[in-house]
Amino acid sequence: MTYRPKYDPATKAVHEAMPPAASEPLTLASADTCHEALGATEPDSEDDGVVRMIVTEQAFAVPLLGNTLKTITVPQINNLG
Repeated sequence: MTYRPKYDPATKAVHEAMPPAASEPLTLASADTCHEALGATEPDSEDDGVVRMIVTEQAFAVPLLGNTLKTITVPQINNLG
């Protein structure tokens, strides 16, 4: 099932300000999450099927899966570089 991503303006600005080496893999991993939400992410701590982690070599994001409306809300993105 395909999910629709939702970013708030602050999170989107963080992603856009990241260097390409960190931003591009995170963009690709986020796209994978839209098509395979549980398979392309890791559980945050307890696997509740809602709070997940997208982890790349230089960044991570915390997506929240909205299974009813098929949305992925991303309230947090961090650049590790």
